[in-house]
Amino acid sequence: MRIVTLGAGTVGTWIADLLCQHGHSVTVVDVNPEHVRRIYNELDVKAITGSASQSSILFQADVLGCDICLAVTGNDEVNIVAASMARAMGARRTIARVYAPVFRDLSTFDYQRHFRIDRLLSLEHLSATELARNIRNPGSVVVEQFARGQLEVQEVLVSQKTAALNVPLKELRLPRGVRVGSIHRGGRMWIAGADDCVELQDRITLIGRHEDVDQVKDKFQKEPGPKQGVVIAGGGETGFHLARTLEGERFNVLLMEENKERCEFLANHLRKTTVVQCDATLRSVLEEERVGTADVFVACTGDDENNIMAGVEAREIGAQRIMAIVGRPDYAGVVGKLGIDVAVSERDVMARQVLGFLNSGPVISRTALPGGNIEVLEFEVLEHARVTEHVLAKLQLPTQCLITAVIREGFVRVPGADDRLHAGDTVVALVEQSVTDAALAMFQVDGRR
Repeated sequence: MRIVTLGAGTVGTWIADLLCQHGHSVTVVDVNPEHVRRIYNELDVKAITGSASQSSILFQADVLGCDICLAVTGNDEVNIVAASMARAMGARRTIARVYAPVFRDLSTFDYQRHFRIDRLLSLEHLSATELARNIRNPGSVVVEQFARGQLEVQEVLVSQKTAALNVPLKELRLPRGVRVGSIHRGGRMWIAGADDCVELQDRITLIGRHEDVDQVKDKFQKEPGPKQGVVIAGGGETGFHLARTLEGERFNVLLMEENKERCEFLANHLRKTTVVQCDATLRSVLEEERVGTADVFVACTGDDENNIMAGVEAREIGAQRIMAIVGRPDYAGVVGKLGIDVAVSERDVMARQVLGFLNSGPVISRTALPGGNIEVLEFEVLEHARVTEHVLAKLQLPTQCLITAVIREGFVRVPGADDRLHAGDTVVALVEQSVTDAALAMFQVDGRR
């Protein structure tokens, strides 16, 4: 594929290197001549000096016919403008990295839809999601968020007997906004059908809005055990997103942040999290805040060395599980020896996102569900595609393909059998790998890729 990367800083350089390793043709643009010379000498890329927000520079980078344009400069506004311009100039897909949460907050303004950008990515939010996945127990594991964060896929272990066991799914009367997507039993995983029944020790995936999924989980799980204590060191965007994800009935969250103004922001925006102004890198502070009694300690201060040291101190005073954000690759072999159980790298979580977008035709992104042969695919519905010809009940989709959500004009809904897809919709589907080609053919125009 031909890919244009806007920005040659730490993230841009790393992404360009990753794409080169996968054999793609990469062009890199950066306003700093030194960055351009460095990346040109180190990588097999075409490098251009100039502002990513100028049309003449984008034209010079040949963005008109590129498969993907990745805007990852250090400026949110430049990334949004550049990705929007690239899409208008002919790029097939555009992705913009953003830091400020306002750009992803649909309650104020839909930047992604307005500027016609395929995806706004936040490294901090992705890292927080990865940490949350590792913190939650096997009874409630967040697999991923799709449909711009409005749709959640959760994996639930059915470990206790409930009234929903051995009852066909069609008789459970689940809310319209949530579905059982797949069932994992005895080493085999398949897409759930209306006549399937859930059995003890099954792993099932629930798909829907967060509040709907939490409601449905009660049908398959009894009351959870005692709350887990989670201490988060660092109240930046990663710590904030993580606290907001975890706060609720199952976790007691304590967030430690040194900056007073940031503490005030956190206290105003987190409903059930205790915010403490302090320096989480000091052992005396960790002891004072009784970090040794925590079930999980997470270090995400924004500095690798501080995260590692805070994790080591928390381990020594008794915290049960230690997690940290560690970005430098050369630290990968060290953190485990220092007692850190989980080290999350922003580069790694970004890699999965970027590689998931390297698709052709109507596929926007694809992500494999763990432990099986099922993928979550996001399709763009093209004009005159076969999926627009009938209502869903009459479409010749493979039985191993389940359409779980439709995004239309920025709104997400779980479709019914009588719903019909329209050009411009985005579809989220669970697809078994054996029928991916057959499902893809339904979203192509006249069967062409």
